[in-house]
Formats: sequence, structure tokens, C-alpha cells
Amino acid sequence: MVESKKIVIVGIPGVGKTTLVSKTVELLNLKKTTVSVYSFGTIMLEAARKNNIHDRDAIRKLPINDQKKLQLLAANQISNFNDKVVIIDTHAFISTKSGFYPGLPEYVLKIIKPANFISVSARPEEIYNRRMNDKTRNRILTSIDTIKKELAVQEAMLSSCSVLSGSPIIQILNKEGKVTTSAEYIIKAIGL
Repeated sequence: MVESKKIVIVGIPGVGKTTLVSKTVELLNLKKTTVSVYSFGTIMLEAARKNNIHDRDAIRKLPINDQKKLQLLAANQISNFNDKVVIIDTHAFISTKSGFYPGLPEYVLKIIKPANFISVSARPEEIYNRRMNDKTRNRILTSIDTIKKELAVQEAMLSSCSVLSGSPIIQILNKEGKVTTSAEYIIKAIGL
């Protein structure tokens, strides 16, 4: 059995990551490539529900040790997925009461063994507008300066992941109306 290629795609809320992942999957399917997508946060939430947590945004409010346990559960589950391409939709960090907590600490990287990292970003003003219009989540009020800081933290965290894992990283500026171009770039970068 051929080992699956685990692709980690990160982006702060509002960069258009979900749309980009969907388009990437669509294009891979056209190439007859077996691909699956798993949301790291959703897998964590499934485990957290056993402890009466029913809101993804509530996970980041848990004590760090509880978040670590959920991360380990999710990483172990993801490590067993074996489609040719496994896309892991996640965040490079989580905003907690204690500060920015890594979404992909070294112990998670050792378990999932990512082949590639994709960092998705957008213009801070676009991100701000998307967040303000998103009524589906319990988001913290933000500013453009905060978004710029989050983008910088994302790049630092993901660069560290690349160094620790020895896996390449590409950065995608998800421009409005250019999702197909961005998805094609991802597919080429991951060698498919």
C-alpha cells in the first residue's frame, strides 16, 4: 500500500481557505486523484463533545493541556487516513487566553508526517471585511492591525513547522477571483 501524501493547509479566518481547498479537491478529482479533506478542528470538536463542548470556538478557551489532548487525538486519527492525498485543513495557531498556541506543535507533526505545507493569506482589508460579515462563528472583534499580526504569526509558526518536519512550504495570496489559479499552483507545488 502506498503511503498517503498529507498536505497541511493553514490560513487565518477570512482568507478564503475553505473555498481554495474545495477548488483544489475539484481539480484533483478531475485528474482522477483520490483525495480527502479533514478539518483538524472538526476532529478535535468530535472528541471534545464527549466533555460537553459543542462549539469549535469554545475549544480555544479550554486549558492548554486539554487542547493538547484533543490535538493528539486528532493527529492520531488523521495519521490513519490513507487516500492518495489527505488535505488537513487547520490553523497555524490558536488565539488562547495564554497567547498564541501552536496549531501544529512538534508532537503533532511527528504523528501526521506532513509532506507539504500551504500557507493561505489575503489582503488584511479583505480578511477584515469577510470576518465582519461572517455571522456563522463566534469571532473575537478585531482590527486590521491585529490581522496583520496574525498573518505574521502564521508565517512564523508555519516556517517553524517546515524546519521541524523537513517539509516544504508554499505561500498563496488568495486574490479575489483567482481561486482556480491558486489551486493549480498548489497542485503543481505538491507534485500532482
